[in-house]
Amino acid sequence: MSSNFVIAGGTKGIGLELVKLLVSESNRIDVFSRSVGEVPVAAGVFHHECNFLDDEIHLLDLPDSIHGAVYCPGSINLRSFRSLKPADFRDDMEINLIGAVKFLQACLPGLKRGAGENPASVVLFSSVAVGQGLPMHASVAAAKGAIEGLTRSLAAELAPLIRVNCLAPALTDTPLASRFFETAGGREAMAAKYPLRRTGKPQDLASMARFLLMSESSWITGQVIGVDGGMSTLRT
Repeated sequence: MSSNFVIAGGTKGIGLELVKLLVSESNRIDVFSRSVGEVPVAAGVFHHECNFLDDEIHLLDLPDSIHGAVYCPGSINLRSFRSLKPADFRDDMEINLIGAVKFLQACLPGLKRGAGENPASVVLFSSVAVGQGLPMHASVAAAKGAIEGLTRSLAAELAPLIRVNCLAPALTDTPLASRFFETAGGREAMAAKYPLRRTGKPQDLASMARFLLMSESSWITGQVIGVDGGMSTLRT
């Protein structure tokens, strides 16, 4: 049976790969982003123009019943702490946390109606830098740390009707992270830092997000799951 999924930022990177996985299974997917990007032109895929920093999601754009919601927008603002201004922290909080809050508050009535034999599911994104502690990550790690706190709080508050989980990736080869792969030998140098000797692919995160949306994961909630090539736990 097909399901209704709402994805914020599903036009490139991880979000786009997730849309491709879900549409191949004949689901309805509503994608909210600033531009249509590479969203597949396919039956069941609907794009809505939305800037989460400025706009509100119009409730009429959402399906009445939502089985899963995913918030993908984020930032990679890597600078020394002394060079960061309070405005930089506010900007990272706006796109990572406040945008997610606005998105989920709009989706909440539909998620409650989407809960049936299995709970509806929410998937958010953090970063390996929250638990690992990495230099030059103060602003983005603070914002993503807020996402982890939101994940656990909402998982408790919305149970048993809605599950809330979070993925914490390390460096993943997406358009947002493209500058880290552009230097000569950059990809190889980055890959060498990981126990599995490669950086992440959008498909790695999209596959795990899909799993968390489906009934196979119906006893998983309130979790922050590292999809990071072993960076957060291993030393080799």
